[in-house]
Amino acid sequence: MFALLTGLVFGGTIELALTAPAAAQSFTYNPRPPKPPPRPVNNDGRMLVQAVEVDYDYNNQRVSAVGNVQMFYNGTSVEADKVIYDQKTKRLHAEGNIRLTDAEGKVTYANIMDLSDDYRDGFVDSLRVDTADDTRMAATRADRSAGNYTVFENGVYTACAPCKDNPKKPPLWQVKGARIIHDQTDKMLYFENAQLEFFGVPMAYLPYFSTPDPTVKRKTGFLMPAYSSNSTYGYAVETPFYWAIAPDYDATFNPRFTTRQGVLLQGEFRQRLINGSYQIRAYGINQLDPGAFAGLPGDRDFRGGVDTKGQFALNDKWVWGWDGVLLSDYFFFSDYRLAQYRDPLGSFLTLPTEAISQLYLTGVGNRSFFDARTIYYLSYSGNQDQVPVIHPVVDYSNVINHPIFGGEFSYKTNFTSLSRETATFDPITTLANTASLCTTTSADPLARTPSQCLMRGFPGTYTRVTAEAQWRKSFTDPFGQIWTPFAILRADAINASVSNQPGVSNFLPVGDTQALRPMPAVGLEYRYPFINVQPWGTTTIEPIAQIIARPNETFAGRLPNEDAQSMVFDASNLFAIDKFSGYDRVEGGGRANVGVQATTQFDRGGSVNVLFGQSYQLFGLNSYAVQDPTNTGLESGLQNTRSDYVARVNYSPNRTYTFSVRSRMDEATLNVNRFEAEGRASFDRWSVSMMYGNYAAQPELGYLTRREGLLGSASIKLASNWVVSGAARWDLEANKLNQYIIGAGYVDDCFVLAANYVTSYSYSAGTTPPVLNHAFMVQIGLRTIANSSSSTGTSGLQ
Repeated sequence: MFALLTGLVFGGTIELALTAPAAAQSFTYNPRPPKPPPRPVNNDGRMLVQAVEVDYDYNNQRVSAVGNVQMFYNGTSVEADKVIYDQKTKRLHAEGNIRLTDAEGKVTYANIMDLSDDYRDGFVDSLRVDTADDTRMAATRADRSAGNYTVFENGVYTACAPCKDNPKKPPLWQVKGARIIHDQTDKMLYFENAQLEFFGVPMAYLPYFSTPDPTVKRKTGFLMPAYSSNSTYGYAVETPFYWAIAPDYDATFNPRFTTRQGVLLQGEFRQRLINGSYQIRAYGINQLDPGAFAGLPGDRDFRGGVDTKGQFALNDKWVWGWDGVLLSDYFFFSDYRLAQYRDPLGSFLTLPTEAISQLYLTGVGNRSFFDARTIYYLSYSGNQDQVPVIHPVVDYSNVINHPIFGGEFSYKTNFTSLSRETATFDPITTLANTASLCTTTSADPLARTPSQCLMRGFPGTYTRVTAEAQWRKSFTDPFGQIWTPFAILRADAINASVSNQPGVSNFLPVGDTQALRPMPAVGLEYRYPFINVQPWGTTTIEPIAQIIARPNETFAGRLPNEDAQSMVFDASNLFAIDKFSGYDRVEGGGRANVGVQATTQFDRGGSVNVLFGQSYQLFGLNSYAVQDPTNTGLESGLQNTRSDYVARVNYSPNRTYTFSVRSRMDEATLNVNRFEAEGRASFDRWSVSMMYGNYAAQPELGYLTRREGLLGSASIKLASNWVVSGAARWDLEANKLNQYIIGAGYVDDCFVLAANYVTSYSYSAGTTPPVLNHAFMVQIGLRTIANSSSSTGTSGLQ
């Protein structure tokens, strides 16, 4: 609260803009029900009057209406106890229980009203104004002149609804001013000698400030300041200035004044065109104390960066766009919490490892998809030469709309070209990790062998073209058995130029390699569902068998693997024809996938689904037993002739609860190699989720010990507007809580107050262990007035 009040008072005079293109806040105001559109305005110049008594004074050209008066004129209605309209002076005088509703839905309540018939001039005594945007103003008197200016004497403004039980009770917040001036041309509210009150208690005095009126969505002016602190740049305040240059483009200037490093200049330009939009952000600082980042890339005088993004539609099916980032050093964003690091909440559990610069073209048809992009990853760890440059990657897929040979025919293609300067190695033994044997600067290049390291990325250039066509058709015989034959023809054309850096030849043939890798496959899937109907529900038991015949994978383990390094075998991909996650590896040999699935649907709601199965290598080379530079497939559960057993149980008794258990068990010993259990519950006032994971050691992949942990999150609505939330990750092997977030907030239709405490990790180049960061963020928002945030954090740097 102190941060907000300080921001409002500083300088004595401040203009607040409504539109803030800065980072999104973590809490937003409660939504309001949509309002019906206003009635069409009747501009025929005719006046309709209804009342208990209507007198016409033809001599003085005056009309008097008394008793439950209702007057309608040019889209505006007036209700009062008494209304007098003078046709000579064209003035309208109303008294008693006045309710004036204009064409835009604004309602004014008053005791006495004296206005010209076009409402351009006049005065109103003891009035209250309710706008269509649910904002409210009250004053002892309001004088209107020139059809533009309205001066409220002893005015009160708020965006909070009155208390239903006690309407006279002060709202949650309100701004009182000796005078409030409304300029309808500029759509501005000016407050003189104002004070901010919470529940009727004055909290801050403002000699003068201004804000756009509630009808404005974007307006030039200062945004609410933001506060932060960090051990490297000290205490900081940001004073954003928003410039609404034109209806289609704007700019924001956001200097951050720090006590230790000086002024960090920030600017953003945005423009929306007919077919899209783009934005450009720029940052720069001449650091006063570079020594605060001693030994790190930030130890320099000038630091800065530029990032931009845009997207445009070519038509209703095609869009193109870009993302771009350019930095003076790769630690700049993280040191100053900019761009992807702007919101501390976003760093929980995941931390961006690189910024993406890309140019892309995407098209979506009825049953087709096209995507082409070129990508440059800017590494946040400093290992830029180990990150690939994607020259382009192009994907296209299509499903033919009409049957071919009575079945469905589809095809897809992929073109990938990339290059990398330096090989990337990961240690897979304790010795290799502690002795840094797998780093490119290792004094012992012979140590970079497959028994000590994985080669995550090769040095050189790699180009691959993949084309795949698939046909499948389902038959149901008279016994209810479902037969689905399928045929697949795939071919890869590969050109690899592998640099002969130390240790690389232990993993891949160096020099130029050209390969043509055809992979035809035919197969049959069989399902036989048995359905049992009971008074309490329906159960379907479905045996499933799948057999696939194809030749061996050619060049297995002798080609780079860039996009198929992830390999998790579980119930979700038991019946996948190719279980590799990308194109660089392809499954070969004969295989059978067998399982049984049971589903029960309860009549009163809820369901249970169970799947259990196993995969068998029937003949030929088992691709998952072949060692490649990343050992993909090894220790996956598929490396043996008979795979591990996989099982899954999903249970949803109703919409409130969901439970899921996934497991992979050793085929010979039934030891659990992978186990996950997850539960979720969501009620009106609270929700909770918990996930338990237990994973066996996989030394050949670098996981030397068993991993076990808990990840939980919860959100509780303590009262109608109070929310407490939190999440935590507990490493059961290390027996410590290694990451967590705790937050609490008050949210209603006009006010936001939230606080969050977050921990996250930052990573640096080499084998330096990650540093645990701590951040505390406070957010305060007054609807239609301003939003403000304050954060403090420590990065582990001294």
